[in-house]
Amino acid sequence: MKKLIVVFFVASFVSCDYFMVQEKQLNTAEIIATVNTEKLFKQDLRELLPENLATEDSLILVKSIIQDWAIKRLLLKKASTNNTLEDITDIDKLVQDYKESLLINSYKEKLVKQKLDTTISEEVIKNYYHLNKNNFKLNDILMKAKYLSFDNAINDKEEIISLFKSDAIEDAETLEKQQLSFKIYQLNDSVWTPLDKILLKLPFSKENLLKKTKFIQKQDSLSLYLVAIKEVLNRNDTAPLSYIKPTIKEIILHKRKIELIKEIEKIIVKDATENNNFKIY
Repeated sequence: MKKLIVVFFVASFVSCDYFMVQEKQLNTAEIIATVNTEKLFKQDLRELLPENLATEDSLILVKSIIQDWAIKRLLLKKASTNNTLEDITDIDKLVQDYKESLLINSYKEKLVKQKLDTTISEEVIKNYYHLNKNNFKLNDILMKAKYLSFDNAINDKEEIISLFKSDAIEDAETLEKQQLSFKIYQLNDSVWTPLDKILLKLPFSKENLLKKTKFIQKQDSLSLYLVAIKEVLNRNDTAPLSYIKPTIKEIILHKRKIELIKEIEKIIVKDATENNNFKIY
């Protein structure tokens, strides 16, 4: 390996004079470091440094940039020397293929964004769900449940418990008005929630929550916990529509996207053929 020569005056580099905008060509006095025949200039570093950086931070960052630049140049030199012409040709082809893929995909994404119909009616979602029910099996246990926790020292403890147990709409509304008194709460028991998420918030075991008992109460030294289980779905049960709806929307949009791209490709080929820009001999 040829000797790495670093011409490095950090103190002067981070000074105000160094960062003054100069309208002159780079010369050897502005070289910060060299690796073999390659040079790193002041201007290169200035463009990489953020504005309003403290002097101490600048020193550290400048050293890091120079070191990274040198390592990269040295590795590239070694790689170029030790790779065969066949290796380099293969790499060039990979780079070209990757560039072409990026350009094509970028163009397709723009077209899709312009032309894709993202409106999905409830009827379409329901039809798709009913036609594909067997594909929507649960990987998690789901629950419709409400729960809350509050301080043991609260004055109206018995009233809150009574309101929580009640199924009356007016009692639920009264309970919601007291939300500021609760440490944690979920009072909407019409939403399916994964059991694991509930267990993260409450000091109950999975076994306790899966018992057939509708109402569970637990107390520790600081808090009282209340849980009311309305409904449970086990693993491998069919996922309910309300829970799986976001996934169905994604599936439908993805299918539309694929179909749109195929249609775009057909139109492009057809136009090219009609204009004699595409021929098969």
